[in-house]
Amino acid sequence: EVQVVESGGGLVQPGGSLRLSCTASGFTFSNYAMNWVRHAPGKGLEWVSGINRGGGSTSYADSVKGRFTISRDNAKNTLYLQMNSLKPEDTAVYYCAKSDTYSDYGPPVQYEYWGSGTQVTVSS
Repeated sequence: EVQVVESGGGLVQPGGSLRLSCTASGFTFSNYAMNWVRHAPGKGLEWVSGINRGGGSTSYADSVKGRFTISRDNAKNTLYLQMNSLKPEDTAVYYCAKSDTYSDYGPPVQYEYWGSGTQVTVSS
């Protein structure tokens, strides 16, 4: 079955860094654009970043641009999110999601995600 497993979250102080990983199975990873989305309890689901099939193009929400970097390793079916200069407002559960499309300008029209996500808490 389709499965994604997110890992790498934790508790960090403001200004700190984390690297999240998402390992996928049950579909042809390299055929899909991939995304990170996050869900904070009081905010709802927010698209964070996207990357095209080959990994040569990336896009980011304005709130994380310049601080987060998305990448992928298709040989390992793995998606990454390097998060630097973390802020308390980055606190959320982070999920990876596949999409049929990629855009340089924002989120895809539709995406799909599975799994429990990984909790990121930024607090002093």
